[in-house]
Amino acid sequence: MTAMRDDAVMLYDGLCGFCDGTVQFIVARDRHRTLRFASLQGEFAAEFFVRHPMLRSVDSIILVQPATAIDIEHISIRSDAIVLLAHYVGGVWTAFGAVMRVIPRVMRDAGYSAIAKIRYRIFGRRDACRIPTAEEKSRFID
Repeated sequence: MTAMRDDAVMLYDGLCGFCDGTVQFIVARDRHRTLRFASLQGEFAAEFFVRHPMLRSVDSIILVQPATAIDIEHISIRSDAIVLLAHYVGGVWTAFGAVMRVIPRVMRDAGYSAIAKIRYRIFGRRDACRIPTAEEKSRFID
């Protein structure tokens, strides 16, 4: 199932409490409503991994931005995805993203990985992906 619009799509672990909280945070603050969401357990992610099999083992948020004249689709993972996601949230978070961009990627990714390793212990693991509300449904892809 492909995205219906040329919006960016954030792939996330739908079974992770922290990841779900991050999605809810972004949904509430994305003023332009241009970011869409798909769980790593869904059909969109399955098709994405067919196109990008080398990313199948990546345990991270993945930001898939629409095609440009330069590339088919732009893929960002780990802290690079977080930096770009700050743009969608807007406000003070745009400044947060700009500050984070100054920090070397290796240091950002180390921090990202440290949180990712303990996310289930701290924030829990869900038995199933949550179902979006009727208002949110158009922003989520199966």
